Amino acid sequence: MIKIYQRYIVLLYLKNFFIIFCSLEFFYAGVDFITNISKLPDSANLQFLYVLFNLMSAVNYTLPLSIIFAMIVSKFSMIRSNELLCMYAVGITKNALILPIFFTALILTFSYIALNFTSFSYAYEYKSNLLKYNQILSTSSDLFLKYEGKYVYFGELNPLKQEAVTVKIFDIKNNELQEVTNAQKGVFIDNAWVLENVTIIKKPEVDGNLSAKLQTIKLPYMTVLEKFRPKIIENAHLGQSSLSIPDAVDAIIFFGRQGINIDSIKTNLYLILFFPFFAPFIVVIFYYYLPLSGRFFNLALMNFIFVFIALAGWGALFVLGKFASNGVIMAEISTLLPIAALGLFTFVLYRKNR
Repeated sequence: MIKIYQRYIVLLYLKNFFIIFCSLEFFYAGVDFITNISKLPDSANLQFLYVLFNLMSAVNYTLPLSIIFAMIVSKFSMIRSNELLCMYAVGITKNALILPIFFTALILTFSYIALNFTSFSYAYEYKSNLLKYNQILSTSSDLFLKYEGKYVYFGELNPLKQEAVTVKIFDIKNNELQEVTNAQKGVFIDNAWVLENVTIIKKPEVDGNLSAKLQTIKLPYMTVLEKFRPKIIENAHLGQSSLSIPDAVDAIIFFGRQGINIDSIKTNLYLILFFPFFAPFIVVIFYYYLPLSGRFFNLALMNFIFVFIALAGWGALFVLGKFASNGVIMAEISTLLPIAALGLFTFVLYRKNR
């Protein structure tokens, strides 16, 4: 059963969180909109969508900072009003006071991670398409890739609609072309490509028969290239690393089999899955170093110090992630190791204050 003080702390924290989060979101989107307004399409609907996608892409930066800043504001508010000291005086422990905020921060963090299983991850891409092409969807042309020993050509690919025009598959064995599959159109359905109006040209087995001819087979439909997701194809073509969690996992498996460097994709996956836990851990760590009362401390100065440390720590991890994306350092060292260290330090502080 939720106790009265826990409900009060959670409501105070959430109130400050949403105020800070909305402020940062609209500040980010507002500055970006003013900066790029001359490049945006004249359509009010497309401008609205640009702002919406901008707000969604800003969550990557504003959410962890809002989680931390909300705790700082909430606890300093309780210190100034002596509420924190009174709660300690009636026997409420430090751990009991931080757990409601910690679990609330965890729920917010898991919600953000869950969003990255959806097309939310491509909000920045949608925004960029509106800025560059005045449309949400973009297409790639003349893509030529290798997949499981076959060479695949896409004349035109729309990864968001998961459609392709002019698909050619070259099957090569023992350095010899065995067959060519041509299709006017392909659609990615149920984790595989369904080709329409298919023509298959097979090389004949000569075996001394010089009169052997090419074999031509025509099919209305054909299912090929399982698990060859459109976003993986575009990623290979453009070298992008911004993917949703399912697409990132598939890309790591696919490129790993092909012997292609996956550092940038792996780093992106770690940043989505593990980097957000930076905020809940910092919330707990900061809490244990807060003063009990504002009588003997300059709260304004301490508030500034905590905010500065939060920004510096977040920025340092962000830069390490960029280094890992470029292959300068291992992704495990840049992301997993710092988050694991913060988690261990958080656990030590919690045990120490039992």
